[in-house]
Amino acid sequence: MKIALVGCGFVADYYLKTLPEHPELTLLGVYDRNQARARTFSAYHKVPTYPSLQALLADREVEMVLNLTNPRSHYEVSRACLEAGKHVYSEKPLAMTLSEARELVEIAERRGLLIISAPCSLLGETAQTIWKAIRKQVIGSVRLVYAEMDEGMVFKMPYKKWISASGAPWPYKDEFEIGTTLEHAGYVATWLPAFFGPVQSIAGFSACLVPDKGTPLDVLAPDYASASLHFASGVVARLTCSLLAPHDHSLRIIGDKGVMYTDDTWYYTSPVYVRRWFNLRRRHLEWPRRTYPLVGKGTRYKYRGTQQMDFARGPAELAAAVREGRPARLSPRYSLHVNELVLAVQNELQGGATYKMTTTFDPLEPMPWA
Repeated sequence: MKIALVGCGFVADYYLKTLPEHPELTLLGVYDRNQARARTFSAYHKVPTYPSLQALLADREVEMVLNLTNPRSHYEVSRACLEAGKHVYSEKPLAMTLSEARELVEIAERRGLLIISAPCSLLGETAQTIWKAIRKQVIGSVRLVYAEMDEGMVFKMPYKKWISASGAPWPYKDEFEIGTTLEHAGYVATWLPAFFGPVQSIAGFSACLVPDKGTPLDVLAPDYASASLHFASGVVARLTCSLLAPHDHSLRIIGDKGVMYTDDTWYYTSPVYVRRWFNLRRRHLEWPRRTYPLVGKGTRYKYRGTQQMDFARGPAELAAAVREGRPARLSPRYSLHVNELVLAVQNELQGGATYKMTTTFDPLEPMPWA
């Protein structure tokens, strides 16, 4: 499938560095409203540029657009792409409001197009391995999940010096104003509904605990959130997201027969461990952990970063779905459900609240090798 990219900022380098893993995707060109940044990105990656978004959308060869713009531009850019007849793979979230995200999905459905949202880490080896183990009931029926997405005190780090491989600065002002839940919770929030089905309700608390992050901000988004997700299947998950607690991307899944966990959901090949219960009537003991074998091939990605993820695997899955005439594994309605989930955790729980979800989705399919 022939693709184009809009937005040549910090995250775009990760897509370009992993694009060679998917030769079925052909990049025709890139565009950024900051023309200097577009030229720098183009020179570094040796790819053509479009002079304008209109020129990109007018290119009939472009079948899919990767929308890697600032989250506050996602809706406007994605809508323009859909109206031009292009499939869209959007960086997270689909939109900054549920009504806009819903509108994008409805436009795509009316036009017979696909729009799905990052992150695509559900398609990674670790997530697919955990999902397979859940289906096989390796730890019995799942009752409870603890999911952590803590980044450490980023605002005390030298974040103004962080640059991408092509020289784009980390967009710290946008990151702080948009909020850590919208920016990061999706890396695990996309896994849980796939494993356990739609979320019915959310209860919890979010707040901005450190207003002064070393740079003037126009919006004080929550930098801490803790939410209990109640799934239609009966499973309950506690999701914690913050820019304060020490770095922790771990996931623990508690079942009747034991616990399954991984230490870092930002790594596609993070090992999966299982501990089984025993002597439960006498006291709470566990067998020593054992490693559960990962499915898939596993790849070491050649880029600098605090994660090891194949960013281009999501666009490749969308392209495969179109080519094969099947539903996308990360479906538009699934992306909408996750969008509503993270918006609710960040915005609707401020000061403490309960939120009832309004979206749902059809069950997803695992990767064929899983």
